[in-house]
Amino acid sequence: MPKLRRMLVPLGSRSNHFPRFFYMKKRLPLLLSLLLLASSLWAKDLPKALLIGDSISIGYTPYVVKALKGKVQVIHHRGNAQHTGTGLKMLDRWVGETQWNVIHFNWGLWDLCYRHPQSKEQGRRDKKRGTLTTSLEQYEKNLDQLAARLKKTKAKLIWAHTSTVPKGEAGRKLGDDDKYNEAAARVMKKYGIRINDLNSLTDGFPPELFVKPGDVHYKIEGSKKIGQAVAKEISLALSL
Repeated sequence: MPKLRRMLVPLGSRSNHFPRFFYMKKRLPLLLSLLLLASSLWAKDLPKALLIGDSISIGYTPYVVKALKGKVQVIHHRGNAQHTGTGLKMLDRWVGETQWNVIHFNWGLWDLCYRHPQSKEQGRRDKKRGTLTTSLEQYEKNLDQLAARLKKTKAKLIWAHTSTVPKGEAGRKLGDDDKYNEAAARVMKKYGIRINDLNSLTDGFPPELFVKPGDVHYKIEGSKKIGQAVAKEISLALSL
């Protein structure tokens, strides 16, 4: 009998854990939901940064998000900001009702691009036969309106100078990036907006960081470097 009791006690003690196990298993979804809710509430307490821009910004956004994880909630508006004309139409929708702490923005590469309907280049780019999307004069006027609208958000604003136009670009003229950035600098000075000089940064990029010769887009390492620079500017603006 004692031997049988010794055999039964371990069996009984193990079985006593079954209800506890099933209780925890039943409560696991609830615990996970509470953790997700806590994480969501915590994220809501973080400062919010909105990134506005074209495909260059879309490319570096993941690296800004990664660099500022746990410090800033970084969001890029849906889609491509294209040129300043699109910005004037869409800005209110992109800003929405959110109380942004920082807005980092750019327009430029689309504005200074020449396009022709018969061009076989991606995006119908053609600087020889094409039509300029936005004249330099109109660009400055559009940017003035956009900056004035963004000032109303009360967010800390950071203008990103348009990244470099490499030699051999099919629809963009060498040096136009500098001209458009000079116009942008005048607008930013007028409104007291901080400038993140991504043009100087990308001017110094070696060829291997670009997708291919004559292309304004970057490989992963190039986008990562730009993203790190953007994250640094946002951190400085928020005194992190």
